[in-house]
Amino acid sequence: MDTRKYLVKANQELDLRNYATSEKGGIEERELLDNEIPERVNRLKELHWKLYAEEKKGILVVLQAMDAAGKDEAISYIFSNLNAQGLKTTTLGKPSATEMSHDYLWRIHEALPARGQIGILNRSHYEEVIATRVHDLLGEETIPDHLEKEEDIWPVRFRQINDFERYMVENGFYVVKFFFHVSKEEQRNRLLERMKDPKKNWEFSFNDVREREHWDNYQEIFTDMLRHTSTEHAPWYVLPADDEWYSRYIITEVMIELLEGIDPQFPVISDEDRQKLDEYIEKLENE
Repeated sequence: MDTRKYLVKANQELDLRNYATSEKGGIEERELLDNEIPERVNRLKELHWKLYAEEKKGILVVLQAMDAAGKDEAISYIFSNLNAQGLKTTTLGKPSATEMSHDYLWRIHEALPARGQIGILNRSHYEEVIATRVHDLLGEETIPDHLEKEEDIWPVRFRQINDFERYMVENGFYVVKFFFHVSKEEQRNRLLERMKDPKKNWEFSFNDVREREHWDNYQEIFTDMLRHTSTEHAPWYVLPADDEWYSRYIITEVMIELLEGIDPQFPVISDEDRQKLDEYIEKLENE
């Protein structure tokens, strides 16, 4: 797979409408389920064990989308297969009163991975340039004094987020971001399925339908966000989210490429510890 097809290049002009929500001519779903995804998840698992054992680098994974686009399922079907000790998953909701009393990136720090971990953000700091903008919530926040108008905040926040992510990368924590590009019709079908199936009612929130009323505004803001925050050090990938399994396959491939670039290795035991290890092996074998 050429994952560059889904990459948003840094500083490029972008129209989200030019990105497909469905992968035409892709791998058949049965082939993905039976062969491709299990094989690649095993490779991802192997690389993740090395990352965890080496404890030198970390990875922050950002998942962003409209409701019912497939973020939770991607976590369940891909990342849940990894070593739980080396995985950290956080879902950011509406900021609490304590979080609102700090700068808008303050609450993200507790969700960041340690060295050897993959940290997953199911929604993220990008809510501060998405939901806050859609619903005009800046009145609840402190705006920098030097800004003349509230709308001047968005380029500033894009720069601040880019600087924050660069800081992460320069300190050994890679950042990769996935946008689940779902069509309005497919989201409608998934929401209806959740509403009509008693076994899926728990997945549905009335707010999902209310947010859908802002669909066009969301698409414009997503476009602006992707255009200004996909960088060489922290790229965005746009997933054809109508095809759930293919989207998961893309995520797996991008993660494997990233980890193979990091090239983590299992730690090598010292000569002194090797001698002691041999002694203990002999001791246990002779019990």
